[in-house]
Amino acid sequence: MACFTVKHGRAAARPPHCTRMRILTVLTIGSVLLAQDQLPSIKVDVDLVNILTSVRDKKGALIPSLQKEDFTILEDGKAQPIKYFTKETDLPLTIGLLVDVSGSQRNLIDIERSAASQFFREVLRKKDLAFLISFGEENELLQDYTGSARLLTEGLSQLRVSSGVGGIHPGPVPTMGGPRGTVLYDAVYLAANEKLKGEVGRKVIVVITDGVDQGSRMTRNQAIEAAQKSDAVIYSIDYSDPRAYGPFGMGGGGGGEGELRKMSDETGGRVYKVDRRHTLDLVFKELQDEMRSQYSIAFTPTNEVKDGAYRHLEVRLGNKDLKAQARKGYYAIKPEVK
Repeated sequence: MACFTVKHGRAAARPPHCTRMRILTVLTIGSVLLAQDQLPSIKVDVDLVNILTSVRDKKGALIPSLQKEDFTILEDGKAQPIKYFTKETDLPLTIGLLVDVSGSQRNLIDIERSAASQFFREVLRKKDLAFLISFGEENELLQDYTGSARLLTEGLSQLRVSSGVGGIHPGPVPTMGGPRGTVLYDAVYLAANEKLKGEVGRKVIVVITDGVDQGSRMTRNQAIEAAQKSDAVIYSIDYSDPRAYGPFGMGGGGGGEGELRKMSDETGGRVYKVDRRHTLDLVFKELQDEMRSQYSIAFTPTNEVKDGAYRHLEVRLGNKDLKAQARKGYYAIKPEVK
């Protein structure tokens, strides 16, 4: 079963529920494996639907100065009355940072550690929280919820390669035995379902990876659905090392950008590509700017039926030269039966 493990010697510093994370996760994913057509029911009252959106102009610059009247929200093609509208510059933020530590990332971990530490020092404000997960052949919770950049930096110092693939160039290419090497979808699913589902406010999952999944129990669509049901936005940082894919970068290095784009687009996030001109430090700066330039929009659906169905969302702007970035839909979950 896929689950979180907790670093020895650090569990006592976390809230009591974290020591039970492994058992809870096993039960959660176990129920999915027993019924592949059904995800575990997540009991969320959707009387109020929240949408986080960023707006850019034609040149890609963020537009942080719009008003409620500039937006129109459509659910399944029907306009919805906006009940609440606020700019997100000062509202609390919960961040889950997921770092790929599979064999293909071994040469990038030191850079990721340094850039992520700087990101946390700059982005976290009063009442903000973050947690840190590494994923390779398994998921490991390196630091639970904290507002301390120091504790998160200590967690980052524990990043270590975790790969089920051997050889001179241990990349994510499956072998005959099909070992688990990069459980990307499991990590996203668990972060959304186990960590963020019960939280309120803005919720963000930031994933640093080459985008290739090998060995996850969950599918990409199940990871997306879990994020949508927890109201979490997925920001993907596409970061790969061509040297990890054989001599002269054979295999292209990475190759999972399309999968990352699907996860991010469906949840209202975006994909950042790291290359020689666009460094990881620069990506984190752009991500920080975006998270501080969002709008939060909430509405009560005119369709009051809670049948668990997926409802399509569209955010339109009065100014046709601007483009909104927001999740594509949500699930009208039935209320919990007492």
